[in-house]
Amino acid sequence: MYSEELEKVLVRYSKRGIETAQVIEELIALAKRLNEQVAQGNIDGLNEYEIAFYDALEANAEAVRNMEHAVLVQLARELTEKVKKNIKIDWSVREGTRAELRVLVRNLLDKYGYPPDFSKSAVDLVIRQAESLTEEWLSYEIQN
Repeated sequence: MYSEELEKVLVRYSKRGIETAQVIEELIALAKRLNEQVAQGNIDGLNEYEIAFYDALEANAEAVRNMEHAVLVQLARELTEKVKKNIKIDWSVREGTRAELRVLVRNLLDKYGYPPDFSKSAVDLVIRQAESLTEEWLSYEIQN
């Protein structure tokens, strides 16, 4: 994300689209945004739920070694979105609903190339993470 923005600024400068002073201003603004996210411990721009799922995925050192960071970030984003959309009031109680969620998570892990040897533990961890977030997500839905 930041590397792309930096690249765009440099391309515009090299094509004489902007002056040196503008480059400096844009680099300062970019650095400020990056520093804010680093200070928050989140250079990828993930929200708190995406961070929770990223952390669950990252718990497996082998997955981290075998997968690119950007892929894990995208997986965490999509996982958060899909799990949130499929949360049901009774999913943590009814085994059928829980099984649907397991299949959804397993399919996403496969889609992104998560190491199959570790996908069962990752699915279990993601399910536990979803359980802990369910009440908060549902109360937010009711309020809005």
